[in-house]
Amino acid sequence: MHKKLFNSFLIITLCFSSINLFANALPNFKPLVEKNSAAVVNISTTIKSSGGISPGLNMPDIPENSPFYEFFKKYFGDVPPGHGPSQERSSLGSGFIISKDGYVITNHHVVKDADEIIVRLNDRSEFVAELVGSDARSDIAVLKLDGKNLPHLKFGDSDKVTVGEWVLAIGSPFGFDYSVTAGIISAIGRSLPNENYVPFIQTDVAINPGNSGGPLFNLDGEVIGVNSQIYSRTGGFMGLSFAVPVNVVENVYLQLKEKGRVSRGWLGVLIQDVTRELAESFDMDHPHGALIAKVIPDGPAEQGGIEVGDIIVKFNGKKVTFSSDLPPLVGSTSIGSTVRVDIIRRSKSKIIEVEILELPTDNEVAAKNSGEKSKLLKNPLNIVAKDLTDKQKQDIDIYDHGIIVEQISVGPAQKSGIRRGDIILLLDNIKVKNIEHFNKLVKELPKDRSISVLIQRRDGPVFLAMKLE
Repeated sequence: MHKKLFNSFLIITLCFSSINLFANALPNFKPLVEKNSAAVVNISTTIKSSGGISPGLNMPDIPENSPFYEFFKKYFGDVPPGHGPSQERSSLGSGFIISKDGYVITNHHVVKDADEIIVRLNDRSEFVAELVGSDARSDIAVLKLDGKNLPHLKFGDSDKVTVGEWVLAIGSPFGFDYSVTAGIISAIGRSLPNENYVPFIQTDVAINPGNSGGPLFNLDGEVIGVNSQIYSRTGGFMGLSFAVPVNVVENVYLQLKEKGRVSRGWLGVLIQDVTRELAESFDMDHPHGALIAKVIPDGPAEQGGIEVGDIIVKFNGKKVTFSSDLPPLVGSTSIGSTVRVDIIRRSKSKIIEVEILELPTDNEVAAKNSGEKSKLLKNPLNIVAKDLTDKQKQDIDIYDHGIIVEQISVGPAQKSGIRRGDIILLLDNIKVKNIEHFNKLVKELPKDRSISVLIQRRDGPVFLAMKLE
């Protein structure tokens, strides 16, 4: 009996000892919070919009004696569409002061389209902030407060971040100011859809709407990231949150501060991952690298000699394990610098030097694409066509001629029955060698008679008759 009691007492003692040891192993966040929370700010924005009724909506035709007449008159009345009283929308977010003279870092989406930005410190003092610059690609914005000797934080080094280490976030989720949450680094270098230039830090720190733009700290009290996004099916936290690494943030911050915009390196390629099957076809030991699916005409890659089918395995001395590793490496490269690119081409290693140019803006790309499309559609047939790939040639078992129709609009080709995806083999009984030859033949086509066009479709070749207008 005494022996059983002794054993039970021993087990309880060991359990309490284990709990104490575990508790002692957990970090104490209190000093970190006390030291740094003063530099974390609450950001509220106001977006003014023209009131009134949307264009195209008019006062319904309702009799004056109707009980609904006064109701509709109140909202429609004689006010011209879009000219009613202004309406305001507000949003909340977080941020942090990074310099004693009042520079503040937050998310781009927190201050996007804001007409007024109010920054509130934890001592309840408020500032009307000036927007220095904002970068949608990294989701980082820089504000300026008219203050001196303000509490501020310091940058850490996100390249030294390791999976499993403790981190802490301070922000204003759902408007609850200066809420503190903690967790660990779940993964690094995460690539998210439409965010190719940011290798996100993934954590399990509880992040909710209102935390956006707030700092992510390491245990030394250094900022290692800016909380930016969460993965959620409900709108609330589900254990997956993402922060922009501070090394990306610092680069964006300095550029926005100095020139109000961000310049990024550009290689000019479209890439994809190397699968196990593709790796086998390229005689690679294991899948790695970024496979070039397309080379942008006149881009840095084309000028440097990179070709479709090349696999980039190293960029500027840094390994490219996944295709998502490449865009951040290219984007952070200095404009005008020449870098070494290690590739695998037709199962052989090769080194190419490429001069990195500046990444075009979305508007520049759209304008360029629109211009190219308009230019291509100006040919008399009103089609856009391209040279066949090796696989397409193999599929139709024709290797020395043919082009494929990519776009088609109203015109002679469409009237004759040519469709998108058709392969044009003969034009007026002449073999179409390539797109340049095709453009030359089109210019020389007669306009006084019908001409024959031989096309290839899935169900076989077919002749069509076409006459230019």
